Amino acid sequence: MTEEELNIAFNKAYERACNTKIQLPPDVMLHFYAHYKQATHAEGFYTPSGNSELRNAFKLNALFQVKDLTQKEAKIRYIELVNKYLTE
Repeated sequence: MTEEELNIAFNKAYERACNTKIQLPPDVMLHFYAHYKQATHAEGFYTPSGNSELRNAFKLNALFQVKDLTQKEAKIRYIELVNKYLTE
């Protein structure tokens, strides 16, 4: 798969995830979140923002779990997550 094909597939997967009506468990949503952030933030480590310290702690933990993935690997895994959980 070329870089362009990967980006197209990733963007389609993102659109599916954004438009789904399927209610996913919080742990699965955190996997989506972490892989998306790893795939789309090239400069350093992304720090979650928000008002809830507990929610931010869960996000941060999810980000730590994917921190060693390259952007390409994160995109591939994100696509795999969408295909696994969003079978509408």
